[in-house]
Amino acid sequence: MGLSQVTSPSVALSTWLLAGFDPVLIVVAVYLGWSADQVGKIAVAVIAALAVSLLVAWVVTGLGLPSPAPIGRDYPTLIPVRAAAAVAWATAAYVTRRLARWS
Repeated sequence: MGLSQVTSPSVALSTWLLAGFDPVLIVVAVYLGWSADQVGKIAVAVIAALAVSLLVAWVVTGLGLPSPAPIGRDYPTLIPVRAAAAVAWATAAYVTRRLARWS
């Protein structure tokens, strides 16, 4: 099978956006980003939010419950989108808390 026969997967834009606005990802990233007392702990918040989000989405999909961005053998995991969203949410929470302290 040559590279000319391989097609890239087609995922709707709405699915990409829903993966970035996963409620579990947002809650974990914002909570850990808010409670981080050092910039380096944002990385820990991102990794934890990504892991918890993927695990919960996998369990929800496995149980057959509806999920905005399901994970499974036949579905994309959309890890780059989830990781970028986790970075954005955790950083926003960290910066917001720092700005609130200065006011």
